[in-house]
Amino acid sequence: MLRIMFVCLGNICRSPMAEFVFRDMVKKAGLEDQFEIASAATSAWELGNPPHYGTQAELKKHNISCSGKRAVRLKQSDYDKYDLILGMDRENIRDMMRLFSGDSEKKVRLLKDYSTGGEVDDPWYSGDFTTTYNDISQACKNLLENLKQKIK
Repeated sequence: MLRIMFVCLGNICRSPMAEFVFRDMVKKAGLEDQFEIASAATSAWELGNPPHYGTQAELKKHNISCSGKRAVRLKQSDYDKYDLILGMDRENIRDMMRLFSGDSEKKVRLLKDYSTGGEVDDPWYSGDFTTTYNDISQACKNLLENLKQKIK
């Protein structure tokens, strides 16, 4: 089983979008029993809140539900629990490195390392949930293809 964690600042926009997009792809590939998928925040700002209405609306357009999701905070113990921890931007990576006291097992990466490189823009500021979805979807598709090689 591969354990994947998606991380952003508040766990209400980008990381839950990535969590549920990736869950949907894994389900459609018939690989649900091969993955544990979660998302978390580097901050405590939104703890307990549901995904942003823009995230919910964008996911709904693609027939993906994020029902029941509530923002949680990343914990130091998550480093040992997860095989791959994917941040949405460099600030997330910096915060994770601080929390984890480094990345000795090379588990921490940017999600867009699996597509065009760079960062997933935060729709909290831009309001552009469609571009965020497209960036996340492409990276998650490539991530799944990459990880299929490891589970066979």
